[in-house]
Amino acid sequence: MPADYNGTWEMESNENFEGYMVALDIDFATRKVAKHLKQTKEIIQDGDNFKTKTLSTLRNYELNFTVGVEFEEHTKGLDNRVVKTLVTWDGDKLVCVQKGEKKNRGWKHWIEGDQLYLELTCEDQVCHQIFKKKK
Repeated sequence: MPADYNGTWEMESNENFEGYMVALDIDFATRKVAKHLKQTKEIIQDGDNFKTKTLSTLRNYELNFTVGVEFEEHTKGLDNRVVKTLVTWDGDKLVCVQKGEKKNRGWKHWIEGDQLYLELTCEDQVCHQIFKKKK
């Protein structure tokens, strides 16, 4: 059985988010605000089916997916692109590949103890975020 991602997770650290946003061509003003936000992730997992919400005071983003099923993702409110997204399991890690205009785009999620790790990649930029499970 893969890891249990269910819960509400609050951001503790956000390393190189600015570099990641530059790689996505996010405008200067949005980057300046976004890099100071503390995000909260709400994840509902039912086996391989995921309903996720990333919440902040600037904007919210919902992503629902089934592991192993490719889908068209509209990154509205992020970088406003359409990408082909596929999320797979690598042991207990969720690995996402997003095919589109940008090379090497995607993310990885994994859990260690009561922390949720997120590694975001785009082009040559890597952002590391850590979230703590809310009690």
